[in-house]
Amino acid sequence: MSRIGFIGLGMMGRPMAHLLHAAGHSLVVQDVNREAATGFAAEHDSTQVATSGQDFADCDAVITMLPNSDIVDAVVQGLRLRPGACMIEMSSADPNRTRALAARLQQQGVALIDAPVSGGVKKAVAGTLAIMVGGDEQVFAQQKPLLEVLGKAISHVGPVGAGHALKALNNYVSAAALLATAEAVHVGAAFGIDAATIVDVINASTGKNNTTENKAHQFMLNGAFNSGFSLALQAKDVGIAAALGTSVNLPMALAQKVHAMTADASQALGPAADHTELYKFVGRA
Repeated sequence: MSRIGFIGLGMMGRPMAHLLHAAGHSLVVQDVNREAATGFAAEHDSTQVATSGQDFADCDAVITMLPNSDIVDAVVQGLRLRPGACMIEMSSADPNRTRALAARLQQQGVALIDAPVSGGVKKAVAGTLAIMVGGDEQVFAQQKPLLEVLGKAISHVGPVGAGHALKALNNYVSAAALLATAEAVHVGAAFGIDAATIVDVINASTGKNNTTENKAHQFMLNGAFNSGFSLALQAKDVGIAAALGTSVNLPMALAQKVHAMTADASQALGPAADHTELYKFVGRA
């Protein structure tokens, strides 16, 4: 089994690291919240808590599961990785910055693949995440057994950065559907139709989408708003998608609007807001 570095033990990262440990891999872990790292190590035998970047020097691969490219770049800058090691960047990051990071690591003899995930905390716990991978196909083939511990739908989608690009585009489509659903439910309810009935009929009709199937009843109509994915991160991802369109000379008018709405909602509802709270924001507006 391999020695794996894992950086970022948040709601997604912790269950993912747990699965790698359960599969027999030796782990070196790090988190900005040191208690999260020490707590994980206390529950997982033979896990080392990193105290510096040098502690990753004997790792075969290092996985990062972090909020954004700024944090990824800052963390990776401090790592000491051996030539031949692989960085597996599983955050939701800027694809153009990922390509720049890959080029810097290549100069050190370190490969990088970007492998962001979709599926939320529930699938992270179950090890059934969808994983979209960008990078050299040979490197992907070498690391695929590791990824198979974490996910079931694992797709090589293109060169370095392609995984992060597709993740941002996916999250944009998801956010657009959530906003459309929230608007439809609020307007229908104002017209006198029961909100649950609206969702049920849409699910039997052509408007069915991930929000109507997996979020509306489960997190929105019941007021739970605890899906486990933050509104701030959703707004960030939609912004990456919109910027990507501009970078390839294909401005995305709808993406720009969705980004503005999600960013406004995040600012209004605060950094702790769940992304399903967009439903509240739309209703308030």
